[in-house]
Amino acid sequence: MAKRLIPLAAMEKILKNSGADRVSDKAKAALKTVVEDKAEEIATQAVKFASHAGRKTVKAGDIKLASKTY
Repeated sequence: MAKRLIPLAAMEKILKNSGADRVSDKAKAALKTVVEDKAEEIATQAVKFASHAGRKTVKAGDIKLASKTY
């Protein structure tokens, strides 16, 4: 599995923008894991869509289509 790239601070910001007053470190880590796992699934599917279309370049449409399957 690839190295994790999304910072915990971004997870805290998402949770606070969603209405949380305070956020535990475990909550930030849990959201980070879920978001990164879903992003990896979507990215993998998007690469397959691009390949199926005969492209090496993943486009925004591939991402949007892949996100609908998850």
